[in-house]
Amino acid sequence: MLSTFLVVLFILAYILIAVEHNININKAAIALVAGVFSWMLIMMYTPVHENVNESLSHHLSEISGILFFLMGAMTIVELIDAHDGFSIITQRLTGLRSTRLIWILGALTFVLSALLDNLTTTILMVSLLTKLLPAGRLRLLYAGFVVIAANAGGAWSPIGDVTTTMLWIGGQVSTTQLIQSLLIPSLINLLVPLFILQFIIKREKLYANLDLSEFKTPKKPSADSQLILFMGLAILISVPLFKVFFHLPPYMGMLFGLGIMWCFTEILNGRKEEMDKKNYSVSYALRNIDTSSILFFLGILLCIAALDLSGVLEVMSQHIDQAISNKNTVLLLTGFLSAIIDNVPLVAAYQGMYSLNDFASDSSFWQLLAYSSGTGGSMLIIGSAAGVVAMGIEKITFSWYLKNMGWMAGLGYLAGFVYYVFTQ
Repeated sequence: MLSTFLVVLFILAYILIAVEHNININKAAIALVAGVFSWMLIMMYTPVHENVNESLSHHLSEISGILFFLMGAMTIVELIDAHDGFSIITQRLTGLRSTRLIWILGALTFVLSALLDNLTTTILMVSLLTKLLPAGRLRLLYAGFVVIAANAGGAWSPIGDVTTTMLWIGGQVSTTQLIQSLLIPSLINLLVPLFILQFIIKREKLYANLDLSEFKTPKKPSADSQLILFMGLAILISVPLFKVFFHLPPYMGMLFGLGIMWCFTEILNGRKEEMDKKNYSVSYALRNIDTSSILFFLGILLCIAALDLSGVLEVMSQHIDQAISNKNTVLLLTGFLSAIIDNVPLVAAYQGMYSLNDFASDSSFWQLLAYSSGTGGSMLIIGSAAGVVAMGIEKITFSWYLKNMGWMAGLGYLAGFVYYVFTQ
């Protein structure tokens, strides 16, 4: 009975999350209610409350590691943005022809997504497009392509996507093996839609009437902006090395880096007027990070933890094993499923269903899961956090993206998946 209630609650929560724009309730609120209510149900149906609290504390310690990691990364990126660090990038893109811009845009998004994260990179690049290009079909195509490139870039980096971060923190994948195994499949995932999009631009001559000179050129970045950018990127890149050398959880490295950035920015801005200084402070950055997304992950992971404790995930894994014996087929379908359902709970569910005893760390199962869940969501605009952000900034409709970008993303996903299966 308890398992049935938990599954029904989880499905109901997901339906409400999927239609959040229709019901005007933030998905974080729904996830939090569902997450806490799941544990209320467990407590009601379990006679020994101490065991439930002990299990909750265990799961919460793992969840908090992911949340602190995300909070630290988001704050560092916000500090870079507050100091105009990203203007170094935007300045070099202004005035390029559309056929060349698409290649540079794809490469920058792919790399930045791996170094920062796909959500932050999408916000940066789509916002940049609004300054570089006039509204119209070309800008929409570019914005849709940014979603594909950001998700592809996030799939091969332990800090590029929430799901790869979850697998990395959980010990299912390691930094070196993840990069070596998924870099080329992710690159293929990017290049297939890139070649198609370039052909569409040339065929429709979307570049013919562009005059980028009328758009304001971003101001020349200051020495402080450049210093903050390089320092922030160096800290984010060094987080995996922190885990290797000191054998501490990744969130410790991220929080250590945030502390260094905090001290440095305080010293850097110490002589500024109080009114000016507050816009460059960590306090200001913390107010601007996407806190609702962090709370959404908390609620979802609490739901998954409750399903794990009740034994639902173990039963699901047994049914999957009986129905589909080939794990590659399961993971291929996972990519399509992640376009419909958020990839965070999907990966969390797999982590609950399968242990490191079933599939060793850095096995093809976990690597393909990282690829499928990270890139499969590009097939629908609502299939990833990057897509939802782009939809909000550029007002991209579900049907437009599906018609114009979804099939490109699907071909890229399949090409990268096939490459991995036949080369590993």
